[in-house]
Amino acid sequence: MSDPCIITVAITGSVPRKEHNPAVPTTIAEQVEATAEAHAAGASVVHVHVRQDDQTPTSDPVRFAEFLAAIRERCPDIIVQFSTGGRSGVGAERGGMLPLGPEMASLATGSCNFPTRVYENSPELIESLARSMAEHGIKPEIEIFDLAMLYNAIDFAEAGLIRVPLHVQFVLGVKNALPARREILAWRSFGA
Repeated sequence: MSDPCIITVAITGSVPRKEHNPAVPTTIAEQVEATAEAHAAGASVVHVHVRQDDQTPTSDPVRFAEFLAAIRERCPDIIVQFSTGGRSGVGAERGGMLPLGPEMASLATGSCNFPTRVYENSPELIESLARSMAEHGIKPEIEIFDLAMLYNAIDFAEAGLIRVPLHVQFVLGVKNALPARREILAWRSFGA
């Protein structure tokens, strides 16, 4: 008997560029092709960061709409998860693509230090993004870069801003945030 497994592919993050690796899919066409290849290999969820022509990350709803239309045609059963990450925009513009109605979208439930910047997610922004996701029927993918974010997510759920069960992703190994250590994920380490 085998256990079911959900494979999520992040075809690119918001940082890698062609000069880092020529294979990084930065155009919509490249991202759709990379997603289709991952889907054929077993991925059922795609986490999407779109880019401008100069490869910088963006929250541009037009770019997200272009990706969504193309991937719906190519892989109609894949679950699409849009990134609302902080490198793509400022404040409310980070959720500007949510009215497009992907099945999921990322929601970081707190701020933390990254190697060269602060990943800022004010309580007001988190609440605004969570409310927009609920309004558009989008399941939040709770991104946990630091342990406090897990407890914040629980608080948001208890306040009725995020529906349970929570879909949680631990982002490990970012310098100054959660280290990639097994004991981080042991339930006892959460004080249970």
